[in-house]
Amino acid sequence: MERLKKLINNQRVSGYIIPKNDEYFNEYIHESKDRLKFISNFSGSAGFSVILKNKNYLFVDGRYTIQAEKQAGKKFKIITIPKKLPKDVLKFKKKITLGFDPKLQTQKQLNYFFKIKNVDLKPINFNLVDSLWLKKPREKLKKFFFLSDKISGMNSKKKIFKLKKFLVQNKCDYLFVSAPENVAWILNIRGYDSSYSPTTNARLFIDKEGRLDLFANPQKLSSIKNILSKKAFLHKESKLDEFASKISNKIIWLDSQSCSIYYKNILKKKNKTIEKIDPTYFLKAIKNKTEIKNTKKSHLIDGVALTKFILWLKKNFKKRKITEISAQNKLESFRKKNVSYKYPSFSTISGSGPNSAIIHYKASLKTNRVLKSDELYLVDSGGQYLFGTTDVTRTISLDNKSKFVKNVFTRVLKGHIAVSNSKINKNTTGNQIDQNARKFLKEINLDYPHGTGHGVGYFSNVHEGPHSISKNSKIPLKNGLILSNEPGYYKENYFGIRIENLIYINRNKFEELTIAPIEKDLINKEILSSDELKWLNNYHKKVKKKLSKYITQREKEDFYNACLPIK
Repeated sequence: MERLKKLINNQRVSGYIIPKNDEYFNEYIHESKDRLKFISNFSGSAGFSVILKNKNYLFVDGRYTIQAEKQAGKKFKIITIPKKLPKDVLKFKKKITLGFDPKLQTQKQLNYFFKIKNVDLKPINFNLVDSLWLKKPREKLKKFFFLSDKISGMNSKKKIFKLKKFLVQNKCDYLFVSAPENVAWILNIRGYDSSYSPTTNARLFIDKEGRLDLFANPQKLSSIKNILSKKAFLHKESKLDEFASKISNKIIWLDSQSCSIYYKNILKKKNKTIEKIDPTYFLKAIKNKTEIKNTKKSHLIDGVALTKFILWLKKNFKKRKITEISAQNKLESFRKKNVSYKYPSFSTISGSGPNSAIIHYKASLKTNRVLKSDELYLVDSGGQYLFGTTDVTRTISLDNKSKFVKNVFTRVLKGHIAVSNSKINKNTTGNQIDQNARKFLKEINLDYPHGTGHGVGYFSNVHEGPHSISKNSKIPLKNGLILSNEPGYYKENYFGIRIENLIYINRNKFEELTIAPIEKDLINKEILSSDELKWLNNYHKKVKKKLSKYITQREKEDFYNACLPIK
């Protein structure tokens, strides 16, 4: 840290901003790009730090507050956003200057967090952390691959035609596609550049005539080069700066969420730029019939694995020593039994007792607990399959007898059901549904510090915008969207509860994708309405019907009991 502060001082700035993201703004980044973890030891997927001469700040959202305090709290002041923003904390009598890496920041990020009185921002065109981090983990080079039309459901030609329409309507000459997941979707390619998502670290220019210029590592393109070269002009990643600087007197559409200040400044120098969300996000979010069909298939496979795991856990936690790590490994082993499974869609959250209250907990050798009777076990996990992405959370009773816990769990369930039963019209937004999810907890003055649901990609990012079910989501929901439904409650140092299914909008109503039993041992049926009981019983009837043929004779009794209707 002292070496970093010396470098900061040499740049004639008062402090330095270190974000979590890499230069492609991936949610899950390779460890060699995790500069925030290198400096702070914080391993969560979102956040940023501000390093000052006499103080260090770490800003995280409500999902990570407890985790940040445990991992980085000794050297950093932990601030929970958006309750408090840098403008509320960084107050200076005299003007100061904060340095930042322009390749790791968007203008939108800086405007939101650092438009502060008496604070100037200075771009530094080399990364100060990288200059100190001499022994970085090595990143293995893995090649991109194509998705067939049978898997994608729409060829690139049709996707590009739709994007050309956006360009013409907005009187733009170029669309600069800076988000890897959008490049992957447009070209129907996938890769291994993100830890849990099959995205491709590449950037793309599309002009209004449909010309494509792709910038990527040529070694990653080698196996698909012949086919890809018929769709796009291929360039080395290093040639992007040169190409961008040669464009002049054009109107260029930049994505405000994934185009860095570095590339914005290059393109803005000789052109007019329009900064708004990449239209690819809206096209990609609405899943086609093939994507929905294949997603259902992936959820069936995933449901088999998760259900077998739940049955195994409840039968064995008293008989043998099961830890958080061994439990998550067991779940992974059930998923791996299917050849279609590729890898997890995010880092599995496997938390028992007090660890279950850490919203994005990651079990480690230091924190690993043995699962004990009278506690709760929360497992939030998902898988990447060649034909879909899954994400599911179940809270499991380890013979917990607490009436308070049961009452809270049931209210979380009531919120979950309220979301599932929501009717959708052309004006329905995520914030409206979010309110329905929280109202039963709020009746007893409880709440949870995260959104109720996020968009989900198709063999892509498990968190996908722009749609969500959250307090601030005002984008209208549409048929074809896949979203999560995951209300919860967390009592620090005691327990955590979350119930998560993936759902999609079909004919203006939500339909369930996730197929796995919901913990009945934590339900207080006295506070469930008859309609809510009906929903739960119908859901378990569906689970039983879909999964029965995959359940062994040894598992059947426990499985049927898990799916029995509550009367």
